[in-house]
Amino acid sequence: MVAFFAAVMDTVTTYTGLSPAAFFTILALMCVVYKTVCSMFVDPEPPEDLKNKLISSSAAASAATAANFSNQTVIPETVQLGEVTEHELRAYDGSDPNKPLLMAIKGQIYDVSRSRMFYGPGGPYAMFAGRDASRALALMSFDPQDLTGNIEGLSDSELEVLQDWEYKFMEKYVKVGQIVSEQTSKPTKNGDKVPENQNHDGA
Repeated sequence: MVAFFAAVMDTVTTYTGLSPAAFFTILALMCVVYKTVCSMFVDPEPPEDLKNKLISSSAAASAATAANFSNQTVIPETVQLGEVTEHELRAYDGSDPNKPLLMAIKGQIYDVSRSRMFYGPGGPYAMFAGRDASRALALMSFDPQDLTGNIEGLSDSELEVLQDWEYKFMEKYVKVGQIVSEQTSKPTKNGDKVPENQNHDGA
């Protein structure tokens, strides 16, 4: 052990040119300086009462933010529309915040108000709101000409894409109605519906 210690001392002297006492003194000073500098960049642990105040303030701020967000993003109550025309559906494109945000796939209308950030004004899919976007979804297209429920001429793979979209909407959103042709029917005075091309006198 003594021989090992002596060898270490000789090595220190050989490589540093310093006496063992001077070398270890400098090493000790360097450790002190290192710890002092490090302590300058590390925040001390705050007192317990201060920590509690910080946690309370953070919780209050989070609650206020959530309440503010809730007030600004009130989702209109879901309303069953029944049968509506494509023209009538366009009134539910998100431009009126008091109306639900609706969108149709294959003639079936869904309330997408809960995803206003996507389908509402300014959202990435805002152009689909208030429309039957079947063809556009099948083609993954943002061309206004594809904003139609006409899916004639689509390939099998494109129809599969559309089917996937429909399944997602069925799982996530509430169905509130369906699109009918402008000339399908109209209400009579007693509330019944008759074809528009039928005369009232039965002739």
